Amino acid sequence: MRLYLVQHGDAVAKEVDPDRPLSEQGMKDAVRTASFLKRAGVRVSRVIHSGKKRAEDTAELLATATAPGKKPESVPGLDPFYPPEGLAQKIAHWKEDTMVVGHLPYLEKLVSRLLTGRQAPGVVAFTPGSVLCLERDEDGSWKLLWMIRPDLLGGS
Repeated sequence: MRLYLVQHGDAVAKEVDPDRPLSEQGMKDAVRTASFLKRAGVRVSRVIHSGKKRAEDTAELLATATAPGKKPESVPGLDPFYPPEGLAQKIAHWKEDTMVVGHLPYLEKLVSRLLTGRQAPGVVAFTPGSVLCLERDEDGSWKLLWMIRPDLLGGS
């Protein structure tokens, strides 16, 4: 099973729009990342997100490329400062490839928990729009397969 963890794309400032949708750059980055994932053959059974506008916007763009015909789902408990233990326990039972679009420091702590068993930030360096791919072995342990950031994909 593969798990794709995505930090939402760059968002507008709270002072510009309190809902914080994706900025123009965030939209461009998400479209470029979606195109890359589609060309790479990444397919997932579901895309979930925190329900915050910036995560929802990112999830919708990525779902079009990686989960054609499926609508992203808002899932409670993915907010930036929630402990990731609940999701980590659920993930242990998942069988199908899934994409999770969320926030920092939540995603950093989730990656740390899955790879090391401890919830600590700083194990990976997410930037807005980053995608990290983990794979679970038959014995239940997780391995980091790859990570991309929008700035590595070229364009502006």
